[in-house]
Amino acid sequence: MGYIYLAVAIIAEVIGTTALKASEEFSKPIPSIIVVLGYGAAFYFLSLVLKTIPIGIAYAIWAGVGIVLVAIVGVVLFEQKLDLPAVIGMLLIVSGVVVMNAFSQSINP
Repeated sequence: MGYIYLAVAIIAEVIGTTALKASEEFSKPIPSIIVVLGYGAAFYFLSLVLKTIPIGIAYAIWAGVGIVLVAIVGVVLFEQKLDLPAVIGMLLIVSGVVVMNAFSQSINP
């Protein structure tokens, strides 16, 4: 269940961050409410994750995957551009998450 909760936490955080951009500095009520609900859900589900996955590993996955997904949302919804160094950096983040999950003994102590 830990990884399911982690996926929900990541999706909620991406929704909250996307709504943060759309809230235009909290001047739009609906996106502002979505920000609060999204981050609330993200932290709640992240707290559930910590029952089964070590905090450092869970946070690394949460942050790394969230960064990549938010960047993709920025490109798709807000027409933001990613240059080559940004793409390479995100690939390195994803590579780190993959290496942790594939080889780290910290995942299942």
